[in-house]
Amino acid sequence: MAKGFLNALKGVDAFGKTMEDVKVKTRTGAFLTLLAAAIIISFTTMEFFDYRRVKVETSMVVDRSRGEKLNVNMNITFPRVPCYLLSLDVMDISGETQSDITHNIYKTRLDERGVPVPNSIVKGLQNDLDKINSQRENGYCGSCYGGVEPPSGCCNTCEEVRQAYVNRGWSFNRPDSIEQCVQEGWSEKLKEQASEGCNIAGRVRVNKVVGNIHLSPGRSFRTSAHNLYELVPYLRTDGNRHDFTHTIHKFAFEGDDEYDMRKAKIGKELKQRLGIAENPLDGNVGRTIKQQYMFQYFLKVVSTQFQTLDGKTINTHQYSATHFERDLDKGAAENTATGLHVAHGTGGVPGAFFNYEISPLRIVHAETRQSFAHFLTSTCAIVGGVLTVASLIDSALFATRKVLKKSGHSPVNGGYTNGKLM
Repeated sequence: MAKGFLNALKGVDAFGKTMEDVKVKTRTGAFLTLLAAAIIISFTTMEFFDYRRVKVETSMVVDRSRGEKLNVNMNITFPRVPCYLLSLDVMDISGETQSDITHNIYKTRLDERGVPVPNSIVKGLQNDLDKINSQRENGYCGSCYGGVEPPSGCCNTCEEVRQAYVNRGWSFNRPDSIEQCVQEGWSEKLKEQASEGCNIAGRVRVNKVVGNIHLSPGRSFRTSAHNLYELVPYLRTDGNRHDFTHTIHKFAFEGDDEYDMRKAKIGKELKQRLGIAENPLDGNVGRTIKQQYMFQYFLKVVSTQFQTLDGKTINTHQYSATHFERDLDKGAAENTATGLHVAHGTGGVPGAFFNYEISPLRIVHAETRQSFAHFLTSTCAIVGGVLTVASLIDSALFATRKVLKKSGHSPVNGGYTNGKLM
């Protein structure tokens, strides 16, 4: 019974065999076999390379992060604004204000040719200040002239008096009436720097909300919820012209992951591969010869995440930028090319302003690779498909030759003569 069952199974054999002595081999079949083998090898090789290739798939999701901070990395040169006049401030929609930021910010004095001022000159100024302090009586406690006193209760330098004024919300516009400033020759030293420029570089940490970063003249302070600026009078009367012509060497929004050397390297490589390594404002130059001139940059910041094959996640940011300039002198009324009369408002402060908004979306770039199962399936499909097509072509050619042979039109050099291989 078992033998009968096994014999019955032969009826479902999908791979019928033929006897060796009834097989017919031809030159055409041999050619198709070699061609099929070459095609299989080529397609399988391409499939293997595709299997090993790492692809980057891009998708957009809602940014659900909360309480994040943005690191703004900048390097900007102002050739006609001295460092003592340049102030960096940040304000955002949450009400947080960072005034006259100096932490992680480095200012480099530049001469009229744009060359950094030697450290010897800077150290010389500090030595003069140290000499003045050493000449004062022991226990000297300078007055803060009504400003907010520091923890020590004394303002022994002109800078400490200035800071006390700023903390009180007063404008520091009469340094020549302050004892410490007169002793240090503060006004004279600043006038000597009036023709210098300044390079400001470093990073600022801001909230991930709508806000603005501005580089402007004077040190800002808060009074009645408005942002005011101290402008020292002698800068307006000594004939020196300051304007906010500038060159942006770098302006980037970065995530905390980019301060991890390994993650930063991976992120940089992925950005270069995707063609997004350059920041829109890098290399931008703003030019003007007017003192009352405002440069405004409107930035749209989009969170970006890179996901690598080995499970690493690198968070960073991209941004788009538009640029607008405004002449603050008398509204700068003018006619457009179409004849439309336009007048700009005079409100504002000269400087460079970077207004940024945060997109609610996050772009995710994920590295992917084909699975081995996909590669194996594709390889089997290639082998089976090519052999099947080659078999069909061979069968069609063989049948055609048989028909031609029976009709007496067999070609002289055809591959078959009397059913035998030549």
